[in-house]
Amino acid sequence: MDGIEMPVLLAGAGEPLQRVSARVSAFVHLARADARGIHMSRLDLHVDRHLSAEPLTPASLRRLLRDFLDSHADLSDRARLSVRFDHLVRRAALASEHSGWRSYPVEIAASLHGGTFDLEVMLEVQYSSTCPASAALARQLIQERFAADFDAGAPLDREAVLAWLGTPQGIVATPHSQRSAAKVRVKLAPGFDMPLTELIDTLEDALATPVQTAVKRADEQAFALANGQNLMFCEDAARRLQRALDADERIADFWLRAAHYESLHPHDAVAVATKGVPGGYGAASDA
Repeated sequence: MDGIEMPVLLAGAGEPLQRVSARVSAFVHLARADARGIHMSRLDLHVDRHLSAEPLTPASLRRLLRDFLDSHADLSDRARLSVRFDHLVRRAALASEHSGWRSYPVEIAASLHGGTFDLEVMLEVQYSSTCPASAALARQLIQERFAADFDAGAPLDREAVLAWLGTPQGIVATPHSQRSAAKVRVKLAPGFDMPLTELIDTLEDALATPVQTAVKRADEQAFALANGQNLMFCEDAARRLQRALDADERIADFWLRAAHYESLHPHDAVAVATKGVPGGYGAASDA
């Protein structure tokens, strides 16, 4: 069954309980070759009873999958479930006292087979990326304009240079930047809850230039500064994320894709990284 409409409850560490609208996919393996169907109503009722009444946790998902299999004991030996929703997080502005909401697409996938329970979390964060090569070219043009506007043999007037830097002639070129997105797929190690907000924070802190919500002039200036101090090719972004995820003991394996939606080209620049676990996610894995 795919696309079951269902409210689910989310409870993060230190966060109030949140009810969100989700789409649920419920599957059982039809192990018997002579069988021609599953008990769809049983799956639907189990999904409703569990997901609408108790917070989404590894333990609650495992119990739900166990009920899938118990209700199909004569038909199936393994079960799978996925839950797709938007996770809302309130974000403070960079410099002002304002804040706003960010929505992060999330998919949680769980499977149970022979007593082995696996749990994956897939999500996406958006950020800004400023091209290092473009920044270097812009600096070169600014240097050339400075050389043309100020004679080499003449003494420099500090106030004149300061005023020049504040004009379009002074900053004659700017590097190109673009909205970018990181898609991440992680396999959680046993014994941990689902750290959705913490995982999002880890990714955004590593990138340092997440997109913003409420923005006043001071916030936009702080964002420009963050971009200037965090120049990134897509492979730079992927390596930042890789280091951050490698350091998290809750993550047994991961796959990530950093895509920069080029403002220079009509195509995207993309980098993929994995944890490198033997038999785990490969670079060609698709989240």
